[in-house]
Amino acid sequence: MTKILIVSDSHGSTELLDDIKGKHAGDVSQMIHCGDSELSVDNESINGFTTVKGNCDFNADFPEEAFIEADGYKILVVHGHLYSVKSSLLSLSYRAEETGATIVCFGHSHLLGAEKIGDVLFINPGSIRLPRGRRERTYIILELKDEKAVLHVYDYDHGKMDALTQEFSVSR
Repeated sequence: MTKILIVSDSHGSTELLDDIKGKHAGDVSQMIHCGDSELSVDNESINGFTTVKGNCDFNADFPEEAFIEADGYKILVVHGHLYSVKSSLLSLSYRAEETGATIVCFGHSHLLGAEKIGDVLFINPGSIRLPRGRRERTYIILELKDEKAVLHVYDYDHGKMDALTQEFSVSR
């Protein structure tokens, strides 16, 4: 079983990132930041995260996309602004198909959500600093086991939100 911490849109807050890392460091094998950290690549708070460049990362030298192999799954990480994710996941689904990714992590909209389109699971952890559509500052721990992806949603201020736990079938 693999557990991956997924955050996005921290917009300059090193305190939030440090605290979340501290809470989950022993529980997860990988950490993803889906962009708009507004930090430099050498900032200690972003250290340990696979991080991509968001539309507010003006001075950061992060890649536009990243790929992670985890337990046989290919995960594509993008911010989402280059794929117009605020209006549709169509462009991003094409990119997932091109790359062979079966899981895509993205941010940009600050809206928590997950959905499966075809064979691809799309995950947006929301924003840990400036959420939209809800008050909770959210992030996700993705648990991969036996062709299943379980998404555990956390509210930064109040912990795990059991009512929002979702399970999806995913292929490797």
